[in-house]
Amino acid sequence: MTDQNRIKTVLYPQPISQTYYFNTLRQGVYPVHPWSQEAKPMIEMKVAGIALDAVSRSPVILLRDTTERRQLPIYISREQAGSIIGALENQVSPRPLTHDLFVNLIEDWDMTLERVVIHALRDNTFYALLTLVKGETRRELDARPSDAIAIALRLDAPIWVMEEVVAEASMPVDRDADEAEKEAFQAFLANLSPSDFIQRGGRSSTSNDAFDS
Repeated sequence: MTDQNRIKTVLYPQPISQTYYFNTLRQGVYPVHPWSQEAKPMIEMKVAGIALDAVSRSPVILLRDTTERRQLPIYISREQAGSIIGALENQVSPRPLTHDLFVNLIEDWDMTLERVVIHALRDNTFYALLTLVKGETRRELDARPSDAIAIALRLDAPIWVMEEVVAEASMPVDRDADEAEKEAFQAFLANLSPSDFIQRGGRSSTSNDAFDS
């Protein structure tokens, strides 16, 4: 059972009007539709880092809840790993990369990335939404979680995960393994060539692993 005093998760079971929906976007509520009778709880998570699968050698982004008890692993490509690392380390590219370009568009058009929601896990694939706001207008865009996370990190936007997804796909945090995983991934990065970052990561890990796309 999650610690309700520490994990940001809220459930509103009552009917949701359009106005109520817009007023609760920041309160941990994810209605299936603005006029839906159904709302589902979400948990805010942070990027804990990137690990390396010991078998497939594929990068894995780790999202961790605010209690640092549970983490959600998502398999991503090398290219996406490089972009996320760049955002975590505040690296500035001499020319805008794809995620940088998307961020520039958001800022130049005076929009705000209100939040990212990883809302589903189907057939070992995660699904995410970007909530963009401009004035009174809100739009949700379907996105791969890795793209959504890379953009959220650049814009300091919150990352939320549906509680049912966390329950299905998360695992306990193993602090003893954290440092070893970090060292393994740094060694992995040191041996990469530029061409590696334009290749998609293979799905050679086990069938129970959940992927970004």
